[in-house]
Amino acid sequence: MIQRFIEQGHRVTVLAPADGYVERLRALGCTFIPITMKRNGVGLMSEIKLLAAIFYWFRRLKPEIVFSFTIKNNIYGGVSSQLLGIPFAPNVTGLGPAFEKEGWLNRLVIFLYRIAFRRTHVVLFQNPHDMALFTELGLIPKDRVHLLPGSGVNLEKFAVRPMPERTASIRFLLVGRLLWDKGVGVYVEAAKIVRLSHPQACFQLLGPLDPDSRSAVDQGQLDKWISEGIVEYLGTKEDVAPVLEAAHCIVLPSFYHEGTPRSLLEAGAVGRPIITTDMPGCRDVVVDGKTGYLVAPNDVEQLAEACMRFLDSSAARQASLGAASRLHIAETYDEEIVIGAYREILYQIAAL
Repeated sequence: MIQRFIEQGHRVTVLAPADGYVERLRALGCTFIPITMKRNGVGLMSEIKLLAAIFYWFRRLKPEIVFSFTIKNNIYGGVSSQLLGIPFAPNVTGLGPAFEKEGWLNRLVIFLYRIAFRRTHVVLFQNPHDMALFTELGLIPKDRVHLLPGSGVNLEKFAVRPMPERTASIRFLLVGRLLWDKGVGVYVEAAKIVRLSHPQACFQLLGPLDPDSRSAVDQGQLDKWISEGIVEYLGTKEDVAPVLEAAHCIVLPSFYHEGTPRSLLEAGAVGRPIITTDMPGCRDVVVDGKTGYLVAPNDVEQLAEACMRFLDSSAARQASLGAASRLHIAETYDEEIVIGAYREILYQIAAL
């Protein structure tokens, strides 16, 4: 999307914590400005500093419009934009842990959203559940919401690939940060059950440890699973497409409040069946029984049964699930839909 805006003659500035993607962003032709953000922190001083930094740069840059992503950027960006009279279009990429249970944090976040979204031009959502919740809570009027197909997926980069040959070892793969909330523990426990009757089944993990998260799986636990032979850990990969292609089925038993998991979009795009939970964002990617299987969140037995159902299917049935998965993603989640929506919002702002 950044590349497309630059190609159309717009100047793009990115405010974000610095990471390994900075040079790639600059190579596109945009300006990158680092800001310090504790992604999972709620310390008062660090949050005030983040809000002040966002306000400072908005006032200095005077952008034509601000597009924001993730909870803190949406809230602090919304407050800053209102104070400065800058058009603002946040993308709700998931609800996060603040919406998992009622309490002071949940009430605070809802209060801050109500302030931040008061004068937004439009609020973008990645799944129908989150959009309905925000309108029901009165955080945004229905005439200012827009539903996106997640973050979209590049159908050329993640081109459809034939299913791997059906060998004695069928490979299941979970792609994501190694968090308990992402269902990593459920995946491992299900693997134990499945391998009692299907000892040749292979369960793989791909993704980074995230020690800053309250839901992090620690290195010691991961090492224990590996040493017991329950899972294969593939580390992290710059390009995940070849790993997706080598798997027979992608599994994400998340009970986290996702937007729309990008790993599932990419998996479906390459033509892989998906087993995931009946949770907002996750369930929207799967047509149960046609492109994969939905299971109850945090249910080891159901996940194990779904995996065994896949293992016991014929090669033709597995290939059929994969083909239907690709078709569903291609028809619904093409990133061109997302880019087009952002372009239309920019045109609307320019016309005001």
